[in-house]
Amino acid sequence: MAPIDQLETRLRKLEDVEAIRRLKARYLACCDLKDPQGMRDCFASGLVRIDYGEIGVFENRDQLAALFEQLGCHPHIVEMHHGVNPQIDVLDETQARGTWGLHYQMIDTRSRVITQLGAHYEDEYRKIDGHWKISATRCVVTSTLVASYEETVPGVRFAGVQASGAQTMAAALDVKS
Repeated sequence: MAPIDQLETRLRKLEDVEAIRRLKARYLACCDLKDPQGMRDCFASGLVRIDYGEIGVFENRDQLAALFEQLGCHPHIVEMHHGVNPQIDVLDETQARGTWGLHYQMIDTRSRVITQLGAHYEDEYRKIDGHWKISATRCVVTSTLVASYEETVPGVRFAGVQASGAQTMAAALDVKS
């Protein structure tokens, strides 16, 4: 390969990595801004693999967007998604994979519950019509803190790797489990 071709290949990979970083940033921002259409558009159309553990496993982006709209798009749900420590590998001109750390915080002002998660994403990406899209993702929760607050006194409801579905529902419904 000629030096100019090597340079073009290296530049393309750098541009692809940056485009993928921006894609993931857009996804996280759309979640925080309660923009289900924008979040949906970060994923490839058609069959995809979206595994969000306790939240669910989805075969297409519309299923995820519908659940997001149902559960998260309310004024009393205040969320913050921070993606950190990306490790992105461009495999070829149309495929890449990456891992990301996630710091997530949600405040439910109605039930007065604060949830904080640590997790990591395992993503696969495809370049479709010149644009990178998420074609598969898996989110693995590594730490969870669910706390309640009444007036100014917080109380921890759960602290550990991942609350069970019953613990999560009890926290959301403001029931002691």
